[in-house]
Amino acid sequence: MARYNGPKTKIARKFGEAIFGDDKSFEKRNYPPGQHGQAKKRAKRSEYSLQLQEKQKAKYTYGILERQFSNLFKKASASKGITGEVLLQLCESRLDNTVFRMGLSNSRSGARQLVSHRHITVNGEILNIPSYQLKPGDVVGVREKSKSLTVIEDSLATTSTVFEWLTWNNDTKTGTFVSVPERLQIPENIKEQLIVELYSK
Repeated sequence: MARYNGPKTKIARKFGEAIFGDDKSFEKRNYPPGQHGQAKKRAKRSEYSLQLQEKQKAKYTYGILERQFSNLFKKASASKGITGEVLLQLCESRLDNTVFRMGLSNSRSGARQLVSHRHITVNGEILNIPSYQLKPGDVVGVREKSKSLTVIEDSLATTSTVFEWLTWNNDTKTGTFVSVPERLQIPENIKEQLIVELYSK
């Protein structure tokens, strides 16, 4: 399936946030790209423009394509609860995102690759579907043959963030998806209500 493989700093500058993680190039030029850079006076944004940008930001942040994202929104709309919050919870419950949150990769694209290349197990079974929706109690681990992979060890060595809805055992290289995160626990700066308004038109 096609994925965005273009310049990530340019996209981050477009949204004014380092949505792909630490980025030294973004820190140097954290203003929108373009010939005139900071000097250009930008016209007042329309409501639709702001809503569309928020949706695009969410898609790029989680690495989800348009059709997948639209399907997630339909699923969120049909669920009980606040649609925008449920949408973000569905994004957070994806296997590739959880692998990233557990520190097995420094980026979501790297986590997606680990899953696709059959390095990750769920409840003891190898699973190569990045979009797989985890349920509370599911155990995510590194396949036995892959536990010594340098990319995984390096990532774990530099990861210090602990998320309340996940547990991780570094000795066994397994973690548990304890519960679906509450909106306040999700650190992403996404205004989900704007996305709901866009899809509701």
